[in-house]
Amino acid sequence: MEAALAELERVQLQILRRISKLELSHLPQNAEPIPSSSPLTNSDASSDVEACLSNILRSNGVNDFIFKRVASDYYDWPLESRRDVLGAASIHHLCKSIVLVNTQAPSNVIDCSDRNNSKYYVVVVQYTARFNAETVKNFLYTLNNGKISKKKFNLRLAPEETSIKLTGYEHNAVTCIGMQTDIPVILDEAIVKLVPDFFWLGGGEVDLKLGIRTSEFINFVKPFIVSCSGT
Repeated sequence: MEAALAELERVQLQILRRISKLELSHLPQNAEPIPSSSPLTNSDASSDVEACLSNILRSNGVNDFIFKRVASDYYDWPLESRRDVLGAASIHHLCKSIVLVNTQAPSNVIDCSDRNNSKYYVVVVQYTARFNAETVKNFLYTLNNGKISKKKFNLRLAPEETSIKLTGYEHNAVTCIGMQTDIPVILDEAIVKLVPDFFWLGGGEVDLKLGIRTSEFINFVKPFIVSCSGT
């Protein structure tokens, strides 16, 4: 048991170091870096994730956001209880980020360098909606002006280990902010239409959630906005 906990802490610290590097790359050149040699306790590590992501958001013009800690059994709760603890406007304002892989991509498409024809995408959808991979397939086909066969688009949920490697975040902690890899993001159009325009998604840790103004999220992340879900 102790060995497993030690391994978990090692992985967490590794993720935090990656996030710190991403944060520093977004900060002004005269900003003073945080010494990487400083020892981190579990509580320090948790607060550092929030601080790092907050700095990334603010340095990119995002000001209307908030982080909230939730209980460890948060994902065992009904959506109504999650809404209440976050102070969300409705259960429809609760969203998640999922990493998709194009399993039929041509052999030369191996990364995210071409956002129009990427091997991976992060899709942000509501918990109350049903994701429709076929609409994303059609969108990407149209985005590439029909020059790539529809058979070359087959979006499926990426394996968890792939998601962690690409984003730097574990399951239920994935967020579009400060990812390890610059993965193109697809935002479901239903989220854009929410009133009020402030939604919740993962915050970099399983028990950390991020609430953000939709317009500011779009300005910073610059996602593709696609109608890709149904109720």
